[in-house]
Amino acid sequence: MKVEEINADEIIGNVGEVLTDVEKKRGILIHAFQGIQKEYNYLPEDVLNALAKKLDIPLSEVYSTASFYRHFYFKPRGKNIVCVCTGTACHVRGAGKVLEKIEESFGIKKGETTPDMSLTLETVGCVGCCGLAPVVTVNEDVVGDLNPKKVKEIIKTVEGK
Repeated sequence: MKVEEINADEIIGNVGEVLTDVEKKRGILIHAFQGIQKEYNYLPEDVLNALAKKLDIPLSEVYSTASFYRHFYFKPRGKNIVCVCTGTACHVRGAGKVLEKIEESFGIKKGETTPDMSLTLETVGCVGCCGLAPVVTVNEDVVGDLNPKKVKEIIKTVEGK
């Protein structure tokens, strides 16, 4: 999403009839963040600056809103997002060893991205697939019943994308 293309009235629709101009501008921030992150895979500083100027909202308010939500990122992320579930069922069934194997295989720690931007490694409290524990998601795909040896399948999947 290009900041120049943002139109508060178009995004807000009929609700805009009861909102002030300031409320309209604030009301489209999440929509704008989603579009920006879809395009760049994170929220670049220069784009957030341009957004704040376009909407005439203080930059501090833009950052405050974006940082409130966990699914917005301020650092570039990899082409593939590998997320290891560390919830109770996954933890008990060996998620820690799976995480270690992935970290070792890609040379990064959780929360980091490979230098070539091919992969970002994250953890999550629960994926909701406890019966398949331990579970890893690769982008939108759930891979369950893992062990360190089966991690090789994930590595092949990520390297093949």
